[in-house]
Amino acid sequence: MEARPPPGAPRRLGSADHLPVRLLIAGAGARGAAYARLAVATGQAIVVGVAEPRTVLRDRLAAELGIPDDGIFDDWQSMLATRLAADGIIIATPDREHAGPFAAAANHGYPVLLEKPVAVDPEGCAELERLSRESGTSTTVCHVLRYTPLTALLKQLLAGGAVGRIISVQHLEPVGFWHFAHSYVRGNWRREGDSSPFLLAKCTHDVDWLSFIIGSTPVRVSSFGNLAHFRPEAAPEGASRRCSDCPAEPRCPYSALRIYGAGRPTGGGKPDAARAYFADVVDPGGTPESLLHALATGPYGRCVYSSDNDVVDHQVVNIEYEDGTTAAFTATAFTAAGPRQTRIFGSHGEISVAAGAVSVYDFLSGATTVHRVPDAVQQVRGEKHDGGDRGLVQAWVAALATGDWSGVVSGLEESLISHAAVFAAEEARRSSTVVQVRPASLSQ
Repeated sequence: MEARPPPGAPRRLGSADHLPVRLLIAGAGARGAAYARLAVATGQAIVVGVAEPRTVLRDRLAAELGIPDDGIFDDWQSMLATRLAADGIIIATPDREHAGPFAAAANHGYPVLLEKPVAVDPEGCAELERLSRESGTSTTVCHVLRYTPLTALLKQLLAGGAVGRIISVQHLEPVGFWHFAHSYVRGNWRREGDSSPFLLAKCTHDVDWLSFIIGSTPVRVSSFGNLAHFRPEAAPEGASRRCSDCPAEPRCPYSALRIYGAGRPTGGGKPDAARAYFADVVDPGGTPESLLHALATGPYGRCVYSSDNDVVDHQVVNIEYEDGTTAAFTATAFTAAGPRQTRIFGSHGEISVAAGAVSVYDFLSGATTVHRVPDAVQQVRGEKHDGGDRGLVQAWVAALATGDWSGVVSGLEESLISHAAVFAAEEARRSSTVVQVRPASLSQ
């Protein structure tokens, strides 16, 4: 279902007047800043307001995008209280802080681009559904995997009958050992009580994408997973609480000095692009010297075996769909960071997705056809997901500009189903049972 505006909603823009879409940004962290840059990069949008409590991030984005002084705020409450003239808002506040800005935006009639997860529990999802329905707010959720060149190619091949009917799917999310250490051991998503379960924070993308590719609704799930490695008893002998003064640091693959130093090398070396992104999270806009200070004093320099993390570090989810298709999904920290890997097993063929290619094996002919996925070259700082960030933002901005919402394929209704599958998987993991998927909605 497309994230359409309510019937009769005013449309300020149109293809004839060429006026820019005016956007507000609630949350200028990594995701909010990347979406804002991508929106401006379309040439169809400007940012007229930004709310962010962290001064460095707020001022840097404001200067970069030319946001006027009267559009710069410490918090979303102040920004939305001004009722700025705007055509949409991007909400990228922390996971547990979506409801407040969403309610205010709905009250003002702003179309919303909402970062996932939309809420951290079924009750929160139901409340957002109620607010959206009663206000008629257009809500698009940032399920960016739906918008990648890979997804477009896969959908085209499947619609053309490349493997007949889909019978089952295997899908792997190889989080990457150092990425997991950054986000889910040392970082903002390390504790369920402060953010959300690992599966919700990281893998709502994947659960949603599977439904989109399969073209059916999940009905029941089972799941297994635990915190196996990042625990005090797994620490190497002699380890201290910080990498900066740890005797075991040179032989530890999770060393913060090793992980982040590659993104901001000393001596004028070329930084690793992926790790530069994470180094900037640790020490925004800093130097190699300031990065070392941040690691010696801040949370990202802690030993991964002496943190206060409690989320699982590996999980498997089995899903049954309404049409009888099944999917087996694995997410794990213990991989090299790399692209997701998928195998689709059909009645007449098999598809393998890996390393930028889609291979189709035909049962009848015995032939394998390899389709290369178009390269998604990064265009702005912070964009990720192999072109998915860009595709999402381009579709949303174009919809605001023209009123044609056909390119927006991640509305709130679909997202609530994906979230419900994740909540069911967490219930199944904790209870060792098979759980029915129950979409959260107060209208039911």
